[in-house]
Amino acid sequence: MSTVVVAGLGYVGLPLAVRAAEVGHTVIGYDTDADRVKTLQTGSYIEDVPAEQLAAVLAAGTLRPSSEARSCAGFDVAVIAVPTPLRDGLPDLSHVEQATRTMARYLRPGATVIVESTTYPGTTQERVLPWLEDGSGLVGGADFHLGFSPERIDPGNGRWTLVTTPKIVSGIDEASLEAIRGFYAGLVETTVPVASPAEAELAKIIENTFRHVNIALINELAMFARDLDIDVWAAIDAAATKPFGFMPFRPGPGVGGHCLPIDPCYLSWRVERALGQCFRFVELANDINSHMPDYVARRVMLALNDRGRPVSGSRVLLLGLAYKKNTGDARESPAVRVATLLRRMGADVVAADPHVAASGLIDSLVERVEPTPDEVGAADAVVLLTDHDAFDGAEITRSARFVLDCRRVLTGPNVETL
Repeated sequence: MSTVVVAGLGYVGLPLAVRAAEVGHTVIGYDTDADRVKTLQTGSYIEDVPAEQLAAVLAAGTLRPSSEARSCAGFDVAVIAVPTPLRDGLPDLSHVEQATRTMARYLRPGATVIVESTTYPGTTQERVLPWLEDGSGLVGGADFHLGFSPERIDPGNGRWTLVTTPKIVSGIDEASLEAIRGFYAGLVETTVPVASPAEAELAKIIENTFRHVNIALINELAMFARDLDIDVWAAIDAAATKPFGFMPFRPGPGVGGHCLPIDPCYLSWRVERALGQCFRFVELANDINSHMPDYVARRVMLALNDRGRPVSGSRVLLLGLAYKKNTGDARESPAVRVATLLRRMGADVVAADPHVAASGLIDSLVERVEPTPDEVGAADAVVLLTDHDAFDGAEITRSARFVLDCRRVLTGPNVETL
């Protein structure tokens, strides 16, 4: 077994670190956020890593969280799983660069470095490789192994987990590919080798762009179908009975998480920078999906108007702040935009979410409440943004005056679907 460093202990890195520790590796979970590292001593902050699972590897000493760079010394395998956000609409690789340069300081001959952070095609060979070589004095391929293996974490998915989801692996040469394939073969059920890191990087962005574009198609169709007085949800269900050539996507209040609002933009940026051309499908999908919260806010305003109430001064209860069902992941959640727009219209906005922890951004916008019958009944409008199982749908429809259901899980004369 090896000494493994996992740089970045978020939704990708922490499950990977725990899994590697469970199979017998000595794992250093490195994160520059000292508060996050400290929190791990008292429990897990990610739903996919149960507290008892985390406690077991901490107690065994096979996982050692640290915010000290020197703890990375002596690694055999280092996995970079840090965020790759957008900054002013442009790819921000600062976290990848910082983590890579830290690994370079402790890189030894024969060691392996793997990038899991989603990024544009070419990053591993054009950016990460020079950073490692410059910081270590070693030569990629000749002295150390390097490759890219995209994360495929789907928070809250009990069927397709880190272990059961096929893992794409790549390397800058055959020896790197074999080293990386061998490492992941001990963690997951299936590995999928590809010829180069650029192919693996593109494969990840294809996956997310496919979803982004198709969700945008259905979101726009939902708006048109309402104007045409057609039930788009029923039409989608009917189309989904076709056993070939169709995959159902469903409307929603917008896209969230790290993947859909961000990753396709990396590809769009790369195409424009390298080829001088616009990736029109991505740009159009961005426009549609980013404006779905505006459509939700407008629907609330129109529904209140139909009931003789201005949105200004009305109390609006948002149910769900996470972008995804049964998770506490509020990254890039459309709920933030919905709350912001309704507040600008003068609404008194409150929110309930049993999974999302206290957040400076969200809690500066809305007051948190419990979704009790009294609270639901006190709202002039209830907006179901995230269909957490913890919400009592029957009680909501019984108590609410009006509900805008963005997930089509409620029924009743006082319920409108998106």
